[in-house]
Amino acid sequence: MSACSRGLAWPPFDLTTARGAAPCPHRPAPRRRAAIRCCCAGPDHEPRRRLSRAPAAAPERAEEWRVDGNKPSAAALGRRRASLTAMPPLPFPAPRSRRQFKQQDFYPRCTQRGPAPQSRDTPPKRDTGIASEKEWGINLLDEAVKESGTNEDGSTWYRESGEDLGENGFRCRWARMGGQSHDGSTEWKETWWEKSDWTGYKELGAEKSGKNAEGDSWWEKWKEVLYQDEWSNLARIERSAEKQAKSGAENAGWYEKWWEKYDAKGWTEKGAHKYGRLNEQSWWERWGEHYDGRGFVLKWTDKWAETDLGTKWGDKWEEKFFAGIGSRQGETWHVSPGGERWSRTWGEEHFGNGKVHKYGKSTTGESWDLVVDEETYYEAEPHYGWADVVGDSTQLLSIQPLERPPGVFPNIDFSSAPPPKDDPPGMPPSTPLE
Repeated sequence: MSACSRGLAWPPFDLTTARGAAPCPHRPAPRRRAAIRCCCAGPDHEPRRRLSRAPAAAPERAEEWRVDGNKPSAAALGRRRASLTAMPPLPFPAPRSRRQFKQQDFYPRCTQRGPAPQSRDTPPKRDTGIASEKEWGINLLDEAVKESGTNEDGSTWYRESGEDLGENGFRCRWARMGGQSHDGSTEWKETWWEKSDWTGYKELGAEKSGKNAEGDSWWEKWKEVLYQDEWSNLARIERSAEKQAKSGAENAGWYEKWWEKYDAKGWTEKGAHKYGRLNEQSWWERWGEHYDGRGFVLKWTDKWAETDLGTKWGDKWEEKFFAGIGSRQGETWHVSPGGERWSRTWGEEHFGNGKVHKYGKSTTGESWDLVVDEETYYEAEPHYGWADVVGDSTQLLSIQPLERPPGVFPNIDFSSAPPPKDDPPGMPPSTPLE
């Protein structure tokens, strides 16, 4: 199968069935964020929640959970969050920082007539977001290569590269490489590609998969795209990453899908879907951010988990703001194996004049409804925006399309509808805010 079709055909696993799982060099200076201060402290009996996330140094909303099997105590009900504690790491845990890979970790496997490509049979890292171009180290050859061989230890390897052409000036340069140990217990594959056509579309991507002698298996896909929106004529850049891994020793596995979208006028969308399992525990998480480039911002998080014994718990929140006026609301909940439910809901209305209406209630009889004098704070612009992504996409921007003959113009389909936003396999429907 051509590397330019869809890459490696390995779909995300389903937890219910899988065995192992159930600068620009002259970048403009950043603009001062249009923000209004808000201290979110309220009365002691009010539920606490974390509404802001660390900047680019760490991925957002990367908590892992486990259940506290007992019913929440009276002291716990006075806290702002449900009884959630750090979950034990998987057999292949991940650091909590984005971009953990070093460029030197990616061997120069496409050097013409060079040494045999080397195996990298470790699973991808959890909660590391979307890697950069430099971390992938994609290096495509200018000519076709097809090589294979056997190493001194009996392991085998192969390396291929080529170019595919199509209609409308389509061009795809690609490289494939892989290998396995002498007994087949360790195996790895990796594919790189870059695509372009006469409409200005450019794509840079990579996909890899493998397994090790312990039975762990993994798969990862990364892609960034540049194109011109047919209706607004604005340039857009989209980045995405999908990752999954399954343990060969335990009933454990996880899957993550991350995406970021930007346009030249400041419109930005970011999000992630995650789920996983560790023996008797399963968890899910979704989050999203949307900036319209004119001051409106929407952020939300929804995460929940359960055990085989029937205990379930979760936490979710949402905030919307524009010109200093907006709202926040959320819920923390817990369901015991016997079906007994506890929940606490809360909300805030920010009027933009220093007044904030706070309200909430819980199933244990708590309630509050008051107006306080309080500043408002929210992020009206993303901490990583259009100028940043342009500066970090130099390899994507440098892709050279085929030369277009005089008098030949690209075909643009204005009737095409945007693709449906399907949830990843194994992702239950989100529970809306009440």
